Amino acid sequence: MHKPVGFVSQFVNNKTRKKRLLNELFEFPEGTMAIGRLDVKSEGLLLLTTDGKLSHTICSQKVDKEYYVQVDGDITDTALQALQNGVSISVKGVQYVTRPSKAFKLEKKPDFDPPTFKIRDERHGPTTWISITINEGKYRQVRKMTAAVGFPTLRLVRVRIGNIALSDLKNGTVIETPCLNY
Repeated sequence: MHKPVGFVSQFVNNKTRKKRLLNELFEFPEGTMAIGRLDVKSEGLLLLTTDGKLSHTICSQKVDKEYYVQVDGDITDTALQALQNGVSISVKGVQYVTRPSKAFKLEKKPDFDPPTFKIRDERHGPTTWISITINEGKYRQVRKMTAAVGFPTLRLVRVRIGNIALSDLKNGTVIETPCLNY
């Protein structure tokens, strides 16, 4: 599915806070779970399954996850090189060096629907769209990585998991796909 901003990647709210859940978008079969997560402020490709083994495999380091990220500023080659080599981020209060990733500047702005939330625009200085491909998934990892190299994330869209791409899905839409070969 294409998860829109403002929803958590879960179906049950175990806390007292009011959260918008995925089952508000579509009626899913019982036992459906999200494979990995996207935080409330992130959007993009979210795979759903009823197969726990498949979920575990896709969340492992065997499968690449690609994100298009709009960052604050005109990102430098030095910052991109640091993202490629791995950067130090905090995970649950402990410093962690990310695994090497693929990172590059996108030549043109992606053709996404306009954001459903306010992002500072070019009038307040340049922004850059980059692609980052990782094969791990620490809590808010991509956001922490871009901040660590001096270019905070303004908008984050997951565009690919393994060989499945976001493609033409619109915000909040769901498509059924046959069993994956992972």
